[in-house]
This record gives sequence, structure tokens and C-alpha cells, in this order.
Amino acid sequence: MKIVNLLSGGPAANWPTDIASQFQQGVAVGIDRGALSLLKMGISPRAAVGDFDSVSASEFQQLQNQIKTIRRSEPIKDETDTELALQFAAKTYQPDRFRLFGFSGGRLDQLLTNLLMVYKPAIRPLANRLELIDRQNWGRFYLPGTHQITKVPGMKYLDFVALEPLVLSLPDEKYQLDSFSVQHPTSFSSNEFLTNQASFTFDRGIMLVLQSCD
Repeated sequence: MKIVNLLSGGPAANWPTDIASQFQQGVAVGIDRGALSLLKMGISPRAAVGDFDSVSASEFQQLQNQIKTIRRSEPIKDETDTELALQFAAKTYQPDRFRLFGFSGGRLDQLLTNLLMVYKPAIRPLANRLELIDRQNWGRFYLPGTHQITKVPGMKYLDFVALEPLVLSLPDEKYQLDSFSVQHPTSFSSNEFLTNQASFTFDRGIMLVLQSCD
């Protein structure tokens, strides 16, 4: 499986404790200041993408000296740095999976943008390959159908986030649903695995599945 790991500019306190080892597998891409953070961890990004408005002139020079490919955009634009990075990575590396780190823990508007960007035409085709990972959460987007998920080590809770009207079945979780009609965006939180695996089915739209711990 080909993986692209992307680090955005969220605070380090929210990163997984083993983030450095997670970046050893796959291609590393830094998003804006996330590129500088990767260098500080001793990780050499294959590329850096963003407007780099959060780094100083000397820090940007450091990025230019140490990273072969830099895609710098104008600060005023219609897409976020994360969206541009995902599009760049999709076109350049054609990965099977995108793993986004540093997406949480800062501004709430940026978090919401990162969660809802899957509805943008340029990002939607990538949605079912996108994972969101921080210290307490693992998330993945799914398209309609029947899916099986495996419990992530260290995580306890299971949340099914219906982002739009759909019909949802949860046949083998602690709290079950049978063809439940969801009429508005709803988070079915604090569910749990009964075994190491669980399945779910939904008929349309996009589903965000979160595993989390306290």
C-alpha cells in the first residue's frame, strides 16, 4: 500500500506520541509550517505545500535549502493549504491512502474546514482514502456501502458521523441500529466495539468514522 503522510500546522501537543515512527512509512509532505516541524523531527519531506504565511523569511529559506520540491501559493486563494497539499499529493504520488496529521487542536474554523473539505469537488474523489490522526483520535471517511473496520490499538470509543441524510445500520456494535433514517447531520458518539472488528452500512452521502480515547 502506498501511503502519503501529511503534517499540517496544528500544535504538537495534539500529535500522536509516535508520529516520527509513523512518518517512516510512506512519503512525507509538509503543509505550510508543518514542513518545518518535520525537519525539526529529523524527517525530510519529499515536498512542502502552502502559502507559508506562518513561517519567517529565514525559516522559508531553510525549507528551500532542505526540501527539493516546494509548491508555494498566494495567501489569498479559494483553497486551503491542506486542500492544495492533498491535490498535489494525489497527482504526484497516486497513493492508496492519505494520512493527515496536525489537523486539530488549534482554531475551530480550521478544524471544521478540514472535516468538511471532503464535500469540495476537488477533494471528494479522495475522501475514501483520507485518514485523520491525532493523539486521541483516528478518523476515516467512507462512501456508501457495507464496510468493516478494525479497532485501532489504544482507542476505546467509536463514533459514526453522518454528514448528511442517509440510512444507517450498525449490526454488531455495542449500540446497534437497523436501517435508521438520519434526517440531518448527526454524530452517533460513544459507541464501542464488541470484538476487534465492527461493520456498518449506509446508503448515500459521506460517513466519517472516528475512533477515540480519553
